[in-house]
Amino acid sequence: MDFKVEHTWDGFPVEHEPVSVGLEPGDGGVLLKVSAPFFNDPPAPLGEPGKPFNRLWDYEVVEAFFLNDITEQYLEVELCPHGQHLVLLLSGRRNVWKQELALSFKVSRGETKWEGRACIPWSYFPPNVTKFNSFAIHGSKDKRSYEALYPVPRCELQPGQKPDFHRLEYFRPFSFNTLLGEEWKQPESDLWLTEKPDL
Repeated sequence: MDFKVEHTWDGFPVEHEPVSVGLEPGDGGVLLKVSAPFFNDPPAPLGEPGKPFNRLWDYEVVEAFFLNDITEQYLEVELCPHGQHLVLLLSGRRNVWKQELALSFKVSRGETKWEGRACIPWSYFPPNVTKFNSFAIHGSKDKRSYEALYPVPRCELQPGQKPDFHRLEYFRPFSFNTLLGEEWKQPESDLWLTEKPDL
């Protein structure tokens, strides 16, 4: 399954080669593949490549969200061209209950393009994922750009509205069965069965 992030968060066409996000069956989970322009703006986070980095959304990132729209439980995965990542589990809009989970994530980067591959374990996904969205962020200060696979429809924009990637109502239907076959059933997650916040 391949997706292209062709619009800004508010529905305007992007002015560069679109970010490409792909999903494939992986070993014990889903392989998330990113192919994107490399802006190198802002500069790299100070965290170690291959490790979680808090507030990664303040840097150059590509994000994928997997939502159960009945329970509003969702998984957010953020990948950075410099090798850092951030995995968040949320229950209710913007309500993070677990973060900075480990992730197998590899990056190859050239001067103008980067590619990433992350293997997301099934245990990270909430039960019965029904919707999906993907985002990309780059640039600094007034050049900051927020892009969305499924943007806010322009007819619904409000004066002064700011980018918000947690507008779950704009996510669109998604099924892992498209990727894995009609008979496939999502494995249960011990992580989500316990759902206790990090203290």
